[in-house]
Amino acid sequence: MLALAQWLEHTSVSQEIQKALWLIPLLQTAHIIAIAMVLPSILMIELRILGVGKSLSMTQTSARYAPWLWTGLVLLAATGLGLIVGEPKRALPNPAFQIKMLMLAVTLTVALAFQTSLRRNIAFWEGHSLGRRLTGGFAVIVFFLWCAIAVAGRWIAYVHIA
Repeated sequence: MLALAQWLEHTSVSQEIQKALWLIPLLQTAHIIAIAMVLPSILMIELRILGVGKSLSMTQTSARYAPWLWTGLVLLAATGLGLIVGEPKRALPNPAFQIKMLMLAVTLTVALAFQTSLRRNIAFWEGHSLGRRLTGGFAVIVFFLWCAIAVAGRWIAYVHIA
């Protein structure tokens, strides 16, 4: 990872990001704002899955929070990429960054697998008590994984590579 970080640090895009002293703080601020969009959106959807707030249907809940969620995720991806390119030696070899990326891969895999299973076998997930309990379990796990990703992201600033 260090070799990749060293190569990336010398690219023209990375050099330009490094020259603009205001750009890294702006990207970090936008990244944190995006986290503030994503986590509450996920929380509201997961709470609805758990049966809290039944005044809105799952479709209504999704319609209300999914745009915030997807906008935040796109903003997170864009600003995260900018931060990696702008400070590759700070991010790529950092164990906190690597743990964050591993948890992100696991979270996305779990979420996509659940969504695929839900579409294929909705009767099980919504009709059976075991399916409803498993759905609730997935909701809790996914929410805590997203929280752990945010925490690992913050640790990047405090884990220093020698």
